Amino acid sequence: MAITAQEVNKLRQMTGAGMMDCKKALVEADGDFDKAIEILRKKGQKVSASRSDRETSEGVVFTKTSDNQKEAVLISLNCETDFVAKNDEFLSTGEEILNVAFNEKPSSVEELKKLKLGDMTIEEKLTELVGKIGEKIDIGAYEVMKGEVVVPYIHANKKLGVLVALENTGGQGEEAGKDVAMQIAAMNPVALDESQVDQSTIDRELEIGREQAKAEGKPEHILDKIAQGKLNKFFKDNTLVHQPFVKDSSMNVSQYLDSVNKGMKVTEFKRVSVSA
Repeated sequence: MAITAQEVNKLRQMTGAGMMDCKKALVEADGDFDKAIEILRKKGQKVSASRSDRETSEGVVFTKTSDNQKEAVLISLNCETDFVAKNDEFLSTGEEILNVAFNEKPSSVEELKKLKLGDMTIEEKLTELVGKIGEKIDIGAYEVMKGEVVVPYIHANKKLGVLVALENTGGQGEEAGKDVAMQIAAMNPVALDESQVDQSTIDRELEIGREQAKAEGKPEHILDKIAQGKLNKFFKDNTLVHQPFVKDSSMNVSQYLDSVNKGMKVTEFKRVSVSA
C-alpha cells in the first residue's frame, strides 16, 4: 500500500525514529501504526544486540535527594559518544529513570530495568532509544544511600558523581559534605578507612612492599616491618579519612570534619564515573 509523507511524519513524531526507518516500518506494517512502532522497537533490539560489545565510555551522572536530605539516589546513563550524552532525549530519559529509581528503590540495576516508564519497561525504553540514536545506551550505575545527612555532588562535566553520608553533623553537614564529596571526586579513595580495604589489596601492597625492600638490599628479617610501613603509607594516601584534606593539607579528612563539628564522621560514600 502507498504510504503518505504525512503518515511517515506522524510516525516520526511519535517515535523520534528517522524518516526512512519510519517509512519502511509503515510499509512493512501495511500502514498499521502500532505494528510499525513494534517493528521500530524490534529494530532497536537488533541495534542494541549488534552494539552490545561497544564501549560506553561517555554519559551523564544524575542524582536526586529527599527533601530532608536523609536519602539520595545516583544513577549513570552511559553511551558511546559525548555528542549523544548532550542529546535532549538522552538527558530527559536519564531524568525519568532517576525519578523511577528514587520512587521505587529497586535492589539492583537489573530490577530497575524491569520497572515501568510510561507504557513500557525501562529496558524497553532504552532499547527504543538505541534504535533511534544508533548507539549502545545502558544504565552504568545505580546507588541508593541513607544517613543522618546525605550530600550529593556532580562534577562540572556531569561524568562524575559522588554521594556522601555523614553523622553527628550538628547542622553543618551540607557544606562539609560537599567539601568531602569534592575530595572523593578528586582523590578517588579506595575505601573509607583501613578496615574497609579488601584483603586481596592488603596482600598485594604487602607483597609489593617486601619486593621493593628486597630490591633495595634490605635484610630479610626486616622485610615484613618495612612492608607494613609501606602498607600504612598506602592507607594514608588511599583511604578517605586518612587522606590529607585537599583544601588544607595540614589536617586529614577526619580531622577536618571534627573541626567543623566535634564527632562528625563519614559513614559511607559512593563515587561513580562514566569513564571508569
